[in-house]
Amino acid sequence: MGAGMWGFPEGSGHAPGAELVGYRVEATDGSIGKIDKHSEDVGRCYIVVDTGPWIFGHHKLIPAGVVPRIDREREVVYLNCSKEQIKEAPDFERGRYDGDAATVRLIEQHYANWHL
Repeated sequence: MGAGMWGFPEGSGHAPGAELVGYRVEATDGSIGKIDKHSEDVGRCYIVVDTGPWIFGHHKLIPAGVVPRIDREREVVYLNCSKEQIKEAPDFERGRYDGDAATVRLIEQHYANWHL
């Protein structure tokens, strides 16, 4: 999947510049938390989900390619993966992601494994 996982899919409802922080995040089998941060960096768009009480104290970085739909009216971002797949994803650590090639590779390997 590689670089293609880092862009919002056409038809997802993503609008460049729109604020997503605070939106609820739904996996295919239920809620996983709220968006704590999002990035629209060229070539590497993603959301960071605060998993709250579901996985207490964890944040997960999720590439934009995993987001098939954004419901702006209800403020919900839907993912095309399960809660278990997100739970198994590498944790997002503030200050570690930016420019850290090893972390980027781990994230790409995790999401590429399900052939998105």
